Amino acid sequence: MGWFWALLLRANALAGPVVMLLYPLYASIKAIESPFKEDDRLWLTYWVLYSFVSLLELVAAPIFAWIPLWSTIKLAAAAWLVLPQFRGGIIVYEQYVRPYFYSTVQNADAKLTDTQGKFLSSISPEACSSVAQFINDNGSDAFDKIMAAAAAESRKNRWSS
Repeated sequence: MGWFWALLLRANALAGPVVMLLYPLYASIKAIESPFKEDDRLWLTYWVLYSFVSLLELVAAPIFAWIPLWSTIKLAAAAWLVLPQFRGGIIVYEQYVRPYFYSTVQNADAKLTDTQGKFLSSISPEACSSVAQFINDNGSDAFDKIMAAAAAESRKNRWSS
């Protein structure tokens, strides 16, 4: 059974850099070269989370050394963050990093209401960037007026059908 653990530790030594650095590096370069913004967001999110975990490991290295199979746990978590099928990086970012960032840092360029944020997260990345540009150019009040007019028009069309 000792050979199994030795093999597992050796596999982590090879798989860790491949999963956490080489594949994300390759995918990030592809994302930069692609015309779509969704993949850019996915990989930027991954690198933000990877940086955070790396800093956390530097600070808490003595604690992590006592956790059994820490390298295996870290590898599994990195795979979940990296693999586009799971979109773990986006999930963690949306659930934890983004709310903390907006609650502690006042970002002058992106003062969106909750309704605006929900709407932007529900549309395609191309439409989202157009709406975000509109809000930056015209202010969030102009966006609210358009949304209210669209909602009124939608209600009017429902009643007339």
